[in-house]
Amino acid sequence: MLNIKNINQYYGGSHILRDVSLQASLGKVTVILGRNGVGKTTLLKSLMGLVPIKSGSIELDGKPIHNATPYERARLGLGFVPQGREIFGRLTVEENLRMGLAYKSAGTPIPPELFELFPVLKQMLQRRGGDLSGGQQQQLAIARALAASPKLLILDEPTEGIQPSIIKDIGRVIRMLADRGTMAIVLVEQYYDFAQELADDYVVMERGAVIAQGLGKDMQVNGVRQLVAI
Repeated sequence: MLNIKNINQYYGGSHILRDVSLQASLGKVTVILGRNGVGKTTLLKSLMGLVPIKSGSIELDGKPIHNATPYERARLGLGFVPQGREIFGRLTVEENLRMGLAYKSAGTPIPPELFELFPVLKQMLQRRGGDLSGGQQQQLAIARALAASPKLLILDEPTEGIQPSIIKDIGRVIRMLADRGTMAIVLVEQYYDFAQELADDYVVMERGAVIAQGLGKDMQVNGVRQLVAI
């Protein structure tokens, strides 16, 4: 579903991404790991078109998208849950979810499945997003990204600042979505145990480059925890 080949990206004179290549397949969770500041978030922003790449290519479902605008990429099937959630605090839960349907025709209903995945959102439809707990906001951010039925779901540290019970709920939803086989999932995560539990494939980054990758089931034997330890 996603094929990244030798992408390079710069901030000013700093070389941030260095010939990064990776793939993400339908029905699988591809976990990207690495210490703070190694380029993980920049990689995700490059996938979404929020920052330009200098060279290389990004393909979604066999089609090049590296020259497409962020809204064009969203229409092609990219769903993005940014670090820090970035929901609209003054809008209600329902209005936030409708933002995920912004490019659909007027009157497109919110998919009922979102409330099956995250029942708490149905109870809080008219509550402002800013009044939700951190965990509830994260569930809302994920549901908003899922509203348009993306082919590829990109999550940037979804467990950050979240209570353990909701981390388990989010992990359950991610696994369920992947197991359906209709979506590829790319997950950047600092919480190693959460990442290892979900990973079908893993990628380790250091100083803007991929230094290791493989199957999730091999993470322990390959010493991945040591590679990303601070």
